[in-house]
Amino acid sequence: MEAPVSFCATISGKVQGVGFRYAVYREAKKLGVRGFIKNKKDGSVYLEAEGSSEVIKDFFQWCRSVQKNAQIENIEFASCAIRGFSGFEIQ
Repeated sequence: MEAPVSFCATISGKVQGVGFRYAVYREAKKLGVRGFIKNKKDGSVYLEAEGSSEVIKDFFQWCRSVQKNAQIENIEFASCAIRGFSGFEIQ
């Protein structure tokens, strides 16, 4: 079994109040991604995601392309420590 990887991302644009966190939550559950997503005070959202490198790659590729009512302007990625999340949640 492949060792999990973990990435953090801050996603900016029109991503609050448009169902973006719920769409990300559903996709994370579908792919088996573990972690969380939450709104930030500056209008962006922050997420941490853990899983296999292929699953995480697919997940962030999906995040970039999600249409809904969101309008993503920028995604800032960073590698972060594995925290051993058991599921994915909206905070």
